[in-house]
Amino acid sequence: VPALATEPQFAQRLREHLEEEQLLDGRYRLQEVPGGRVALPVLEEKLSQLRLHQEMPYGLVWIQDPVPSRAARRQTPAQKLRDELRRLLGESWSEELERDVPRAWQRHGDLVLLSEDSFRAAPWEKLGPALWETVASALGARRLARRGRVLPDGMRSPSVTLLLGQDGWVEHVDNGIRYTFDVTKCMFSPGNITEKLRVASLPCSGEVLVDLYAGIGYFTLPYLVHAAAAFAHACEWNSHAVEALQRNLVLNGVQDRCRVHLGDSRQVSGADWPRPPGPHAASASPPLSFQLELRDIADRVNLGLIPSSEEGWPVACRVLKKGTGGVLHIHHNVETLPALALSQTPVLQAERGSPEGAGSDGEAQHPTEEGGKETLGARIRPEWRRWAEATAARIRELLAELHGQPWRTSILHVEAVKSYAPHVHHLVLDLECRPTLP
Repeated sequence: VPALATEPQFAQRLREHLEEEQLLDGRYRLQEVPGGRVALPVLEEKLSQLRLHQEMPYGLVWIQDPVPSRAARRQTPAQKLRDELRRLLGESWSEELERDVPRAWQRHGDLVLLSEDSFRAAPWEKLGPALWETVASALGARRLARRGRVLPDGMRSPSVTLLLGQDGWVEHVDNGIRYTFDVTKCMFSPGNITEKLRVASLPCSGEVLVDLYAGIGYFTLPYLVHAAAAFAHACEWNSHAVEALQRNLVLNGVQDRCRVHLGDSRQVSGADWPRPPGPHAASASPPLSFQLELRDIADRVNLGLIPSSEEGWPVACRVLKKGTGGVLHIHHNVETLPALALSQTPVLQAERGSPEGAGSDGEAQHPTEEGGKETLGARIRPEWRRWAEATAARIRELLAELHGQPWRTSILHVEAVKSYAPHVHHLVLDLECRPTLP
């Protein structure tokens, strides 16, 4: 950095003058340079404005390894970013621009992902690449990208613009699992970490998993790496996510225990789905052609699609083992009315011995409101209870239609993953599905 070197007896006067003229670079400490002189760092962009009295001897030097000042070490990243931008713009700085500077961002290794509403004011455009180089330097990043709105393409594709750098590939480590993906092509939701941790603790040894909406492997990998599933079928319709998923399977050494299916797993052929008896019986419209050639194979099915995975329920029923059944993990966004008095919230009850909501010992299993470990008699919000019961009933109907015999469904647990929007919660229903013995 540039600095003015002067004799020690003039250092204080020179410092006061530079501060008064707003030329002193407060990011760095004063340093001693060869010859016993003291060097005062100055702002490079303001060197042309330098006007000093002749009786104050000085010389321009360049400090190769400047030492950060105490004030600079105390600065938050947001403060440092703002100060660097103020120096870059000089007299063009305004309150409008300050409001446009982000105070939070996502960091993915050496890539920083800015919010979509940052740096939108017209004056920023005039700075060109210098703006993004300054932002990256202030935040300690080498690459920059800016978020846009999630595209309404059914794949939750991000609208992300790469501002600085050659590509958007980054890596995350969650619970010992490595995830790599391109931030400009794929979503990564840190809000799902609690569900990924829960999945990792499930007893899946020896089981076959079908993950109908695998993405980059958010849940497929915990099932394989930590929950010890024997094999997984990972279904995904986004080719960019599939590329990341295949990389992640290799990164975590489980590529030999997973088969990836590219295509829309929600679609099944009308010929494969049973039609109700009688010409006048009511039935849903026949589904489209089926792309996933799996049936009677899964001990466990993950349906991790929000706001609703309902279109995948028929496929989930089809891939469950028809002789023994299994467990469905059904994700859904449930609208919740503002809580009036949780103490008055009814408990999810099941009649003793009835298949709905009953565990293997006939006792009711109650989902909890806070996403913690289920407790007998725990209270949940009524909307969650109604959704869980309705889903269990619908899955039971689908299985009976598919196999031509009664099935029972048991609500094992309801997990509150996160608040998705005001009064909307992302929930997961663990639903056990078993054929009824004749």
